Amino acid sequence: MIHPWLEPQWEKWMALGERLPHALLISGAPGLGKRDLAEALAARLLCDAPQIDGRACGHCVPCQWRVSGNHPDLHRLVPETGEVQPSATEDGGGEAGDGTRQAKSTQSATQIVINQVRAVQEALTVTAHRGGKRVVIVDPAEAMNHFTANALLKLLEEPPDGCVFLLISSAPRRLLPTIRSRCQQWYVPRPSADALRHWQAGQEHEESVPAGLVALCGGMPLAAQRLLAQGGRALFERFTSDLEAGAIDPLRLAAQWETWLKKDKTVIAAGFTLMTLVEWMQRWVSDLVALRLGGRVRYFPAQVERLAILSATASEASLVDCYNEFINIRRVATHPLNLRLFLEDMLMRYARVFKGVRP
Repeated sequence: MIHPWLEPQWEKWMALGERLPHALLISGAPGLGKRDLAEALAARLLCDAPQIDGRACGHCVPCQWRVSGNHPDLHRLVPETGEVQPSATEDGGGEAGDGTRQAKSTQSATQIVINQVRAVQEALTVTAHRGGKRVVIVDPAEAMNHFTANALLKLLEEPPDGCVFLLISSAPRRLLPTIRSRCQQWYVPRPSADALRHWQAGQEHEESVPAGLVALCGGMPLAAQRLLAQGGRALFERFTSDLEAGAIDPLRLAAQWETWLKKDKTVIAAGFTLMTLVEWMQRWVSDLVALRLGGRVRYFPAQVERLAILSATASEASLVDCYNEFINIRRVATHPLNLRLFLEDMLMRYARVFKGVRP
């Protein structure tokens, strides 16, 4: 699938024709559909009868192989589990569900390891089964460890004939400079406001994605779509209602949020973690800082009036300090020693900024 905001990128690729490089690094923020874009390009490269717009026909023999999961010239390098698991902030859409061969490993499920590259390297020694292209998708590219990256680098330096490498990354700076230099880099920008409105108007889902969730996800439509599917509307409403009142009781709210995270079935089913909660808090404070400095809200536009009141009661210095503290809090949110104490500390730091604020 090629989403509306990705059409310009697709048209540029199609304009290259046979000049398409042997290695592409597709980068951009999570939740934009980079994986979808790479899948569409892989399908087109393997298709025997592409359509006028360049998309794969979906009916030829190679397309049927790809859809059934048996295409011998399509390989994926993904974390060992065989599936990239998206978080609340990761890229959405583009599943591996169209079926491809994947290099497996018994090692870390969070990394792409060297044995996987070796397996693909061996597979590429065989001539393409229909004399056409061969495609290797690396997703996410930053999941490669040092040894894996160096093994892939050798393939990029001396690519097999007719082989195209598609590297997908939300953090390209984490890749080896030598990897980046061997790829033509394509950055996927965030959708414009018009593109988002067009996407929202054209959604075929029973429940359209609220603008508030899109904003919370930083304008990343697929991340917002996934969040909605996981019960994000209720989570969003609970979070904002707890903070909109103004002055909070940090100890009481920490106890409520601990129960919320540990026992609420909606929260558990949605995979809503402490890290997500910290990210939302950081974004809430970011909007407060922006308003206090004369800017505009980015993540919570529907709460702008209450945010304006709150920001006006706090000093610029206290808000900026609070935001900086949340940067440090986020760094340790993955492994808190005690959840209740962690929440109490976080909320006390936030509450100090608004002493004297009343509902």
